[in-house]
Amino acid sequence: MRNTARQTRENRTITIDFHNKATYFQLLGDGKAFVELVMAFILSIGFQLKHKATCDGGGCVTRHSHYVRVRLGGISIWRLQCTKCKAVFTVLPHFVLRYRQMRPEVARDALLATHGGLSLELCAVICHISPMALYRLLCALGHHSMVTALTRCGLPLPTYVLADEKPSHCLTDKVYLPTIVRGRVIWHLGYTENASAAAFTQSYQEFQCAASQQEPSYRVRGILTDGFDSTIKSMRALFPGARLGNCLRHAINKLPGKLTAIASPVRKALRSQFHTLLYRVRQRKGLRVFALGQRLRRFADHVATMAGAPDGARVRHWFQEKKAGWYAVLEDPRMPVTSTLLDQAHNAIDRKLFMMKAFPSSPREPTSVSARAGPPVQPGPLPVSRQARRPMWCRSRRRQSPHTRLVAQSPSSHVWRLSMSGDTLHH
Repeated sequence: MRNTARQTRENRTITIDFHNKATYFQLLGDGKAFVELVMAFILSIGFQLKHKATCDGGGCVTRHSHYVRVRLGGISIWRLQCTKCKAVFTVLPHFVLRYRQMRPEVARDALLATHGGLSLELCAVICHISPMALYRLLCALGHHSMVTALTRCGLPLPTYVLADEKPSHCLTDKVYLPTIVRGRVIWHLGYTENASAAAFTQSYQEFQCAASQQEPSYRVRGILTDGFDSTIKSMRALFPGARLGNCLRHAINKLPGKLTAIASPVRKALRSQFHTLLYRVRQRKGLRVFALGQRLRRFADHVATMAGAPDGARVRHWFQEKKAGWYAVLEDPRMPVTSTLLDQAHNAIDRKLFMMKAFPSSPREPTSVSARAGPPVQPGPLPVSRQARRPMWCRSRRRQSPHTRLVAQSPSSHVWRLSMSGDTLHH
């Protein structure tokens, strides 16, 4: 049997705003007016039709054929064709979603309800759709580039970001989720099975490439990490001119681990003193780096006095490794101080993914997919990426779902804006 290369089908579907349904149905009877309105809308937004490679776009456009969306009430969908290259363009009205049987207002309400914390089953019952349809809609959103979606919403590319990799579990395997956050917005959410610098570089490079496509002159000025070596190496390789800082909250939490064989009250007292040291340095108006260097030396001597010479030497060596990242945070007031927002973002994602793991059946009404008669319905047939084909992960092994018929696919990206508190060193 001869193997033939399958030609990739070009996506030539365009969505046109007809203002209301009455205008669309009225134009269906007038082919000339229909084509003129479509072309006027395309020219008004500066959009270019994707003709074939052999066409220079100089041909005319005429109505080609139409089909009917039966499950949307028999709406006719027209196609246009270029008279020169014979490329066919499908014209979707603004009140019809591509590959979806639900209307845009229903999809919007369901997404808002899901974002508000309701489960897939409850959102489906409220919006009169199936849980699987809502699940597929969420997965379809996850396939889009977050950078492209956020910039189209009017958000500028971030110049100061938080970068961290969160350990998680995909069934029984340990995985890592490289994440880039600015404020309350997640700009990148990756997936890797290795904690190496090469794996993180490959994941973070997706954000760099997408941002460069949107703005070729884009540069990151400051990056805050938790001090993990693989993350720092990947950031230096991708953003060589950016200032790399270390999270002050992680420094406070890791100090007790450097103190061994001492009483718990002494360890807590030293942690509180170190917290106060960093807080007072941040409150200074000038010479913050110089003040931090002096206070770190004095604090290391204080640790040697209170906990012993070995602990003092260990803390002093730790200060030498991490103080450059702390200096970077204090030198630029626009640098993030703590990675609290990123941790809260992952906590919110953890709750979302737990709700999407399965569709529990209701004892009152069989609204879930697993409760219906017939063969089990599998998620598809959406074109999914390699990352989206992996099964759903969860941060906690104690909350494994008992439902094994449906294993949800994890969206590779999440465009939700999360409500989180600001940067602060205080609880």
